[in-house]
Amino acid sequence: MQKTTKMTPNYTKIYQDMLQMEHPEKLQDPKIVKLLNNLNNVEDILKLNQKIFKESKESIKNNQKLRNYDKPTVLKILQYQNKHEFSTSYISRKYKISRTTIAKWRKMFEEELKELNSNSK
Repeated sequence: MQKTTKMTPNYTKIYQDMLQMEHPEKLQDPKIVKLLNNLNNVEDILKLNQKIFKESKESIKNNQKLRNYDKPTVLKILQYQNKHEFSTSYISRKYKISRTTIAKWRKMFEEELKELNSNSK
């Protein structure tokens, strides 16, 4: 049986190529270059995307349907909420995630979240 490996896209290279072709002037911005060189998770990619491209209300709505968060990012969002004692409604608005999804994440990662919170104290 052949072992399969999970391939992840090289987002740094993808964004560098995109910017070089479409918006080379943005590669001169140190903030964009810093974000570009630190693409480690979904949250980093979203920050870069937001910094580079101005989104219309329609594109935000359509993109939200396709958004997918990895486990470390979900845990980071939930930890942030706990640390600052923010309501689910506030986090929902801040990250444009439904309250139902946040509640589902809290239930799914309840044990891991407790462990992370106890380790950080």
